Amino acid sequence: MSRFESIDVTRVRWFAAVAQELHFARAAKSLNISRQKLSRTVLDLEEELGTKLFVPGAQPTELTEDGRAFLAAAPALIAAAEVSGGQQDSDARPGLRVGFVPGVTVSKWTRVWGERFPDIALEVVALTAADQLDALREDRVDMCFVRLPIDREGLNAIPLYREVPVVVVPKDHPISVFTEVSVADLADERMQEGHAIDDAAVTLEMVAAGVGHAVVPHSIARLHARRDLVYRTVTDAPDTEIALAWPAARTTDLVEEFIGIVRGRSERSSRSPAATDRRRPTAAKRPAAAEKPTPGKHSAKKKPAKRRGR
Repeated sequence: MSRFESIDVTRVRWFAAVAQELHFARAAKSLNISRQKLSRTVLDLEEELGTKLFVPGAQPTELTEDGRAFLAAAPALIAAAEVSGGQQDSDARPGLRVGFVPGVTVSKWTRVWGERFPDIALEVVALTAADQLDALREDRVDMCFVRLPIDREGLNAIPLYREVPVVVVPKDHPISVFTEVSVADLADERMQEGHAIDDAAVTLEMVAAGVGHAVVPHSIARLHARRDLVYRTVTDAPDTEIALAWPAARTTDLVEEFIGIVRGRSERSSRSPAATDRRRPTAAKRPAAAEKPTPGKHSAKKKPAKRRGR
């Protein structure tokens, strides 16, 4: 990793965003920058590294082998920069820092945040699954999209969705002709250990080399997609769960706002702190004084007011 330490960490973050999305336009929106600026930054990074990180002209966007290797190194590079204070000082600390583990796509939520709170910075931080809990406990992120299970002591966590498991096999393997398989169908197959999400690139490299197969979450197979591999749903293998977690003692208004976005609350939801502030009057209004009838203005003929329901 030492040869990467001189690289501008912003380039690393932006590359990681594209690598997670596998789509330049969506990644640019999540980062609140133009697609042209993002593309130029990635090209500069490739020139600095002396290699291609994305397959030229591939549709959809696809990582090269060097790109997958650099993506695996990216979380450690970002973490090292944060520890040393390399990218920002305390005065420039963003409004909210949200971590995410491999396989999680955060752009649909960061895009809403940018529209709803354009003046409050949101930093997204790529983390390894092994580092997800430490990042929360060490206050390196305010919240994190985690892969369960985790030690929940002192944490709040909202389960979001489950991921189906898939088996990854070489393109010419007999399993590739099926759309889905069962665990029993894999009983005689030599399997690579696929539970180490952070080592998925290495695991799938072994699969491509013909050294067994691997069962991984669908998003991980998609993230590390290769032309020489295919993946098929495993109908009865345990699925995995993604959750949004944060330290219970640090449940700030910004944290509540982001939770609301993830849960799909509208901007004017009664549970939004910002909406509550907008509705709160600056001073209590006194009830209007009852109008006294004025002599000579047909007060005697005035009909009683109808009672309005509440």
